Amino acid sequence: MDKSLIRNFSIIAHIDHGKSTLADRILDKTATLDKRQIREQILDDMELERERGITIKASAVRIKYKAHDSRTYIFNLIDTPGHVDFTYEVSKSIAACEGALLIVDASQGIEAQTVANFYLAREHNLTVIPIINKIDLPSIDLVEVKKQLVDILRFEEDEIILASAKTGTGIDEILERIVKVISPPHGDPDANLQALIFDSVFDVYRGVIVYVKVVNGKIRKGDKITIMQAKLDYKIEELGVIEDLKPSPVDELIAGEVGYFIANIKSANNITVGDTITTVENPAKLTLSGYKEIKPLVFCGIYPVNSADFSNLRVAMEKLKLSDASFVYEPEGSISFGHGFRCGFLGLLHMEIVQERLEREHKLNLIITTPNVAYSVKKKNGKIIKVDNPAKLPEPPEIEEVEEPYVKTFMLIPTESLNSVCEMAKDRRGIYDTSEYLSDSKVRVTFDMPLSEIIVDFYDKIKSATRGYGSLDYEFEGYFPAKIVKLDILINKKICDAFSLLVHKDKAQLKARALVAKLRELIPRQLFEVSIQASIGSQIIASEKIRSVGKSVTSKCYGGDITRKNKLREKQRAGKKRMKQFGSVEIPQEAFLAVLKI
Repeated sequence: MDKSLIRNFSIIAHIDHGKSTLADRILDKTATLDKRQIREQILDDMELERERGITIKASAVRIKYKAHDSRTYIFNLIDTPGHVDFTYEVSKSIAACEGALLIVDASQGIEAQTVANFYLAREHNLTVIPIINKIDLPSIDLVEVKKQLVDILRFEEDEIILASAKTGTGIDEILERIVKVISPPHGDPDANLQALIFDSVFDVYRGVIVYVKVVNGKIRKGDKITIMQAKLDYKIEELGVIEDLKPSPVDELIAGEVGYFIANIKSANNITVGDTITTVENPAKLTLSGYKEIKPLVFCGIYPVNSADFSNLRVAMEKLKLSDASFVYEPEGSISFGHGFRCGFLGLLHMEIVQERLEREHKLNLIITTPNVAYSVKKKNGKIIKVDNPAKLPEPPEIEEVEEPYVKTFMLIPTESLNSVCEMAKDRRGIYDTSEYLSDSKVRVTFDMPLSEIIVDFYDKIKSATRGYGSLDYEFEGYFPAKIVKLDILINKKICDAFSLLVHKDKAQLKARALVAKLRELIPRQLFEVSIQASIGSQIIASEKIRSVGKSVTSKCYGGDITRKNKLREKQRAGKKRMKQFGSVEIPQEAFLAVLKI
């Protein structure tokens, strides 16, 4: 294959700006698929993606395009997610490309993730093609959106392509621009093999399928290869590309090509995204730079409802880790739920998606505990520990200082919403940093905020305060001192560790009252009275009671001596007292999910 005819590019944008629809139109225009195969969100092959209308995993496809110069080009297109929780998928895709299509919604304009993805692409020296999408919508201000692209991202006005992925407007111009401005892949086909692993999936029948971009050299079917950092050797059993959305075996991949290989790899733990592949006979001396390690920001416990499913859950997590390198987990135990895993996520949406994937794809019934961020605790003996689980917090006399993670938040909001958004950020312990007017209608505000204050519903609140026009992006900044206490929830005077959480001392009282009130609503009435209490150490700071289910034991007594009725009532009271002491309170899964939003 002529390397000069290859173009590797990804589609990047803020969430819901039309990336997947644009990918559909490109596939349609290049006749990549038969008309019978075409449907909306064709590259979103997960049922969950199609239900929610969002992209969760980056998807790659190989396209043949006959350009106006009569030459046939090979496009390797990668559709990426737009939500901040899945930025890692975007960074993986960008590392396997030489160019990117940056999509901006004509009705929304530039948003926080648009800017973040643009700078991510620039860091990797990608050629970026700006596209204003959804120009067919009524009441849009194209002049304003163009001005934002020119003023904020420094594009020339004649670089911007106007398009509508829905109607197909501008698709021809986009395809021709890809050919003209995105450079062919770099790399020497005659050098020693260096191929970057950018994704992998597990197949029950064929083992691990590894997706690679060949940076230098060639890889052939039958080659003996070495995974350099893992120091493992394998033989290539099958080599191929994703063509027409199906695996298509080939004999060879050269520098610049993107494809997959199968090498009888049985264990999911043997493959790490970002590792380098070379040949055993002529190994490369250096590994490729790979990817920056992404550290999880949100932690929670995941437990099987049926303890017998623990080993199945472990296997499921191993397989999920293959396709989602930003997901981390380790075994842990709970007094309430037995054996499970402490898991780390990039955000709450990421956590929600992982839970749903585990339950749907592996037929598991799971319990999720209240999420926490990881705190840094300095003990009086000088030792510093990371606490991602309230149970790990040392006793107060042992603690010298607690530090909590802060993030720098970047909010793009309409000018008229500036005051309300700033007040909301300050209520959540935000520290004002800067504000910059990007145009007459948009302002960029930067706050330093505790991560624990933004992970649950801060993004939703911004959307509400700005009537849907605000957006949020954030990056980890560091750890800063804070007054953190452990809040325990007691059900009938027994600590339910699944509800335990670490909170700022000033907000503990409000949080405790809201939490016990919510649990009072959600826990069904039992045959005995249930008390719900919130405590810090031995001090109870909030309390609620759930009345027992009413049952008249004297309903069958008609007339007669009152002492008989009193005996029945006394017997009932003694039974309920015993039940309260030894009976277990059934807590529905909705209760665990609802407390996340408090």
